[in-house]
Amino acid sequence: MEFLLNASQMKQCDGDTIQKIGIPSMVLMERAALAVKEELFRENLDLSSVLVVCGSGNNGGDGLAVARLLDEAGVRVSVAFVGKEASMTEETRLQMKICRNCGIKPCSNFRDKEYTTIVDAIFGIGANRKIEGEYAKLIDWINQSRAFVAAVDIPSGVSADTGKILGTAVRADLTVTFAYRKLGQILYPGAEYCGKVIRRDIGITADGLRNAMPCAFTYQPEDLSRIAGRRPYSNKGTYGKVLLIAGSHCMGGAAYLAALAACRCGSGLVRIFTPECNRVILQTLIPEAVLTTYTSSEDCLEKLKVSLEWADTAGIGPGMGKNSQTEEILQYVLHHFSKPLVIDADGLNVLAERKHWLKETEAKVIITPHIGEMERLSGCPKSQIVESLMAAAGREASAWETVCVLKDARTVVSDGERYYINTSGNSGMAAGGSGDVLTGVLCSLLGQKMNPFDAASLGVYLHGLAGDLAARKFGEHGMTASHLARAVGDVLKGCTSHGETAAEKDFRVWENGRQGKENE
Repeated sequence: MEFLLNASQMKQCDGDTIQKIGIPSMVLMERAALAVKEELFRENLDLSSVLVVCGSGNNGGDGLAVARLLDEAGVRVSVAFVGKEASMTEETRLQMKICRNCGIKPCSNFRDKEYTTIVDAIFGIGANRKIEGEYAKLIDWINQSRAFVAAVDIPSGVSADTGKILGTAVRADLTVTFAYRKLGQILYPGAEYCGKVIRRDIGITADGLRNAMPCAFTYQPEDLSRIAGRRPYSNKGTYGKVLLIAGSHCMGGAAYLAALAACRCGSGLVRIFTPECNRVILQTLIPEAVLTTYTSSEDCLEKLKVSLEWADTAGIGPGMGKNSQTEEILQYVLHHFSKPLVIDADGLNVLAERKHWLKETEAKVIITPHIGEMERLSGCPKSQIVESLMAAAGREASAWETVCVLKDARTVVSDGERYYINTSGNSGMAAGGSGDVLTGVLCSLLGQKMNPFDAASLGVYLHGLAGDLAARKFGEHGMTASHLARAVGDVLKGCTSHGETAAEKDFRVWENGRQGKENE
């Protein structure tokens, strides 16, 4: 687990480390500069002519310290100070004095020269308004240069909170960030401007983090061990009975993909509830699944009742079509099922006009909209949703007491309080059927007794890792949803349980403290 911070949380961590732990700000600045210098050398860059562009805030102070350290290492370095001297922070003013004492003076004609590497230390995480005028022209000049560009903490012009581009932004090839990755480095479009992101520890402590607990996190490969291992003394019922209500007349592909993913994720039993016309093809494609089929509305609801009583968890929507029968089935499920439920695809399209059903159900619901489906569900325009994925997912989760999986290049999972941001996956997953595979994975994890928020978060991560594995085998152009579903099981090979990590301990300490305050 890795925490992701916004600008104010990062500043709180800095402040706590300085004030409560007692590590001086200048010490942190020196450590940050040393980290940048080390990464510049580690990347084997052409450092024959380096320009460090510095603003007046502490990001500029970091840059000035970087310039001095490079100079000490024998690098030919120039400094461009583009801020206002009157606005310099105390630390930046001191770093400027040290540079001058070392014979490093800011140059004014830097735009007339060519550089092999440019270090961006103009704004850092403090940027929060549109960049215009001379600053905008400067950033455009940096972007048009042929130099390798390295950003200190975050490219200037990228919002650390949302990834939004504040008018214009530096397009970095490398970003060296400190202590924790920032939301704006993960969310698009900011992620595209950061290039390769390297996180370096500089002495900011976990104590500071606990006082500014981040609302967002992401997973790392070791977190797959959260999925319970297989026990020697067990049977198929141990690993969950999954019901997938999917497919429509002579269209069983979505049902197949969801069922295949559930099987590959470790489900003990998978049942597909689908029209009779899909029986032969599904029995041929996936004989491991049990089939319950129907031919009429009366037949459908009678058999649906039995299937719901059998299931530990259910998923509804893939490939069903937006029609009266889907509406009838969804209404029945929401009013007669009290176990964990995943609603996807056409289930969401029907639900968009009947969201009050969510208030009437006893089921623990996960909804999995992509941007278009979220537009229909929320009534918000796509542009507003894309601009703030976290806010959109959080609002929908809170409003309907669900877990919302808002699918995009950076999928966001929220229960209204917590936010998981996914960093696995690739563009090869932007193909029909990928969402059906995710439904199967989520249902499988729910059937294995994982709580809805954890199942949604870990399921999205696993789904993305399967996509990455499929892309390595078949390429992003050539991979299909079937490849993706089969790769789920390959990713899970060798996963074992582990003890509590340091980050998980931090989260538990914070969570216990929050609950304690609520009980006071």
